Amino acid sequence: MDDPSNGAGKSKNSFASLGLSEPLLKAIEEQQYTRPYPIQQDAVPAILQGKDILGIAKTGSGKTASFVLPILELFHRTKTVSSRFASVLVLVPTRELAVQVAEVFQTLGTHLFPKVKTVAVYGGVSINPQMIAVHGADIVVATPGRLLDLLDQRALRLSDVEILVLDEADKMLELGFADEMDKLFDLLPEKRQTVLFSATLGDAIQQINATLLRNPVTVEVIEEEQNLDLIKQLAYRVDAERKGPLLRYLIKTGKMKQVLVFVSSTRTADNLVVKLNKNGIQAAAIHGDKAQATRTEVLQKFKSGKLTVMVATDLISRGIDIQLLPYVINFELPRSPKDYVHRIGRTGRAEAQGEAISLITPDDEHHFKIIQKKMRKRVEIIETADFDLKGY
Repeated sequence: MDDPSNGAGKSKNSFASLGLSEPLLKAIEEQQYTRPYPIQQDAVPAILQGKDILGIAKTGSGKTASFVLPILELFHRTKTVSSRFASVLVLVPTRELAVQVAEVFQTLGTHLFPKVKTVAVYGGVSINPQMIAVHGADIVVATPGRLLDLLDQRALRLSDVEILVLDEADKMLELGFADEMDKLFDLLPEKRQTVLFSATLGDAIQQINATLLRNPVTVEVIEEEQNLDLIKQLAYRVDAERKGPLLRYLIKTGKMKQVLVFVSSTRTADNLVVKLNKNGIQAAAIHGDKAQATRTEVLQKFKSGKLTVMVATDLISRGIDIQLLPYVINFELPRSPKDYVHRIGRTGRAEAQGEAISLITPDDEHHFKIIQKKMRKRVEIIETADFDLKGY
């Protein structure tokens, strides 16, 4: 869950103090959350008051629950019977994030009555089951392209939407959804509540803010540098041709379980998986060229511990959120220091220790120095020239 948020006490810093009802507090307690994150303390009451929100927060900051909880609370207060069309629309950039957000709604709404129906819709799978599923849905979590497909099929309409949530709006714009988003905005009722979350506040987000939001409450989570202190970072200097054997050596000798390996391309991901499996390490790839059913299965196996290694690209990582993930390995460095921090931030979450390892070739040296400078953290680099990698 994106929100290892925390519990149902009655102190000022508690979920009960946010104005949430007993069924939600019970679900929160069952998830073993003890107190709300700062973003939840600010956003939940504001959303309950009907205010627009401009939130600047990265994945892992607790933002999902910061809009899920007040939306479910509003349903609890007002819902009598299911309507034919959804009154809440959540737009997200990737299929994985759509599934993840819908699961948070379903988990935290488990004790609500009447039940709140949440449906995730996304491309890469047959549209027909989704056309049936959205009937009577209260909340639709969607990627923009598939939502437009469903509107073209008249499977749903947006005229009943009372709350619009844009989650990871910056990523949707990066992925080229601007035209689709503009089409959807034109179909939405002018009178509505809008909640926008973005990891950055660029010009495009400022433009959306100016055109879509009305006197928004700004909620910003300043990244705390000490968050990286929970992550033990190491790097290994290695020649390019020895990277594969070194990866297998580290996994086997370290007896690693649940290792998330990042690469830069789908081709590298697939090749790496073949070699890992040939060497007795259970591995699977998750990237945009895989069928949705395959991606879902791989992610479930990895989360449950049935798969040792999952190899992923940066795009897909937006939908990966695993509690207590022990290892992240950068088989290839990302292009930007921000992406590096995002990658290693998959581990060391919920106040648990994690380890992030990077394999550095001679060509990577300069780029890795820039990453360390931007991160304001020096990473120990271990020489591997003397490592005996025969048999790996």
